[in-house]
Amino acid sequence: MLRFILRRLGASAAILLGASLLLYVLMVNAGDPLKDLRESNASNRDELIRQRIGFMGLDQPWYQRYWTWLAGVAKCVTLNCDLGTNRSGVEVSSLLANAAGSTLRLVVLATVLAAVLGIAVGVLTAVRQYSGLDYSVTFLTFLFFSLPVFWAAVLLKEYLAIGYNDWIANPAFTPAQTAVSALLFGFVMQVVLAGSRTRRLATFAASAAFVALVLPYLQWLNFFRYPQLGFGGVVVLSLAVALSATATSAGLRNKLVLYPVLATVLAGAIAYWATFGLMENPTWGTLALLLAAAVAVPVVLGRVLGGHLRGRATGAGLATALAMAGLTTLDHIFRAWPGFLSLKPRPISTIGSQTPNFGGTFWESFLDRGAQLLLPTLLLALISLASYSRYTRASMLEVGRQDYIRTARAKGLGERTVILKHALRNALIPIATIMAFDFAGLIGGAVVTEAVFGWKGMGELFRTGLDQVDPAPVMAFFLVTGTAAVLFNMLADILYAILDPRIRV
Repeated sequence: MLRFILRRLGASAAILLGASLLLYVLMVNAGDPLKDLRESNASNRDELIRQRIGFMGLDQPWYQRYWTWLAGVAKCVTLNCDLGTNRSGVEVSSLLANAAGSTLRLVVLATVLAAVLGIAVGVLTAVRQYSGLDYSVTFLTFLFFSLPVFWAAVLLKEYLAIGYNDWIANPAFTPAQTAVSALLFGFVMQVVLAGSRTRRLATFAASAAFVALVLPYLQWLNFFRYPQLGFGGVVVLSLAVALSATATSAGLRNKLVLYPVLATVLAGAIAYWATFGLMENPTWGTLALLLAAAVAVPVVLGRVLGGHLRGRATGAGLATALAMAGLTTLDHIFRAWPGFLSLKPRPISTIGSQTPNFGGTFWESFLDRGAQLLLPTLLLALISLASYSRYTRASMLEVGRQDYIRTARAKGLGERTVILKHALRNALIPIATIMAFDFAGLIGGAVVTEAVFGWKGMGELFRTGLDQVDPAPVMAFFLVTGTAAVLFNMLADILYAILDPRIRV
């Protein structure tokens, strides 16, 4: 494997070098970077031209400028990159750092969300092939995949930003809205859970009644302006996750898994009060340390109490601990929501990645950035979700026809074990490739999405460089995206061997 990685690194470096040379030649011949100044009537036009020539090195031949850029890239080995200046004299390294940080915030969350939901939907539709759920999901995924990005972005702005901002000022549901919401939720739940006609009717009635009762109650509590979860809500929901994780991994009767998971919930309940003061206004470092502790506790409990099932106990405990940490965080976010609304009555803006000069606590600033992240993330996730769900469905159906799946069922293994342990793991091999290239591609910036939502990310950096015939920002864009494509391609190859030990290079 090491020799393979070294060979791939050498070949990738050669490809990047050739591609960078080709791109630089294309950029320097793409137009006249002084055109706007030549047509200017400004009194200091000649001075401005001389200044831009100095910033862009236009007094040197193109190959010398390329060599200078290449030498600056070589300094990245010592973490001291010199990517030159743009045509205004601004250091491209600083522009790249800001653009990459903005894009990564957007891309990481969108990719993870799309992958998790897409894989889950793909597995469910594969198991329920040719059912009403399968046909409905197929229709919706193709609809999302074919949506024009700019049109979908406008719809999100209209209904999830402007419409929500108007509604949150005085949140209320009319009886008609409550009834429609209850009927829709009941219909969706009976499609998802399926079963006999009697079971479907019972699911529909219970789900619709639940929504019809909960929405007025939440409105009476004024939950949407003063949300609450509290210690009781965190513990109850964590127990639900704990029991679900135990049932999925080993069954509720298996005490070697159940006891460590319940002990994890107890440790989380103690930690809720022990860290309450720290969580009121934490730092990112504090959150990282608390997350590390949340991971360490179930690992220790699973190893100590899990016996010969310590692996399953650790996995179920980790899922429970992470869910409890997330719920605790959500509780503190809920507590900060009223203060955030007082600082920003219209919480979701349609332009920018954050509110300029926003002042508030850690959680209020977190809510501001999260609200700005919501719309573009949702847009990118919806579009990518279609690909993940369809590829997962196709891969699961193909794997389900293999001999070893029939053998697993013939041996009497439970359907849950067959699907999650045998089928899904092998079905994820092609998905690893898609995920790697999807993430690498999105790092380049969703140019249309960033333009519509006013994000100053990688896409905007690339578009500006092209418009201004400025090679420095475009080459910086290439440096990041090209390197990402190479590294994630290699990562996909390594994941193959992790997912399927039979694969050897």
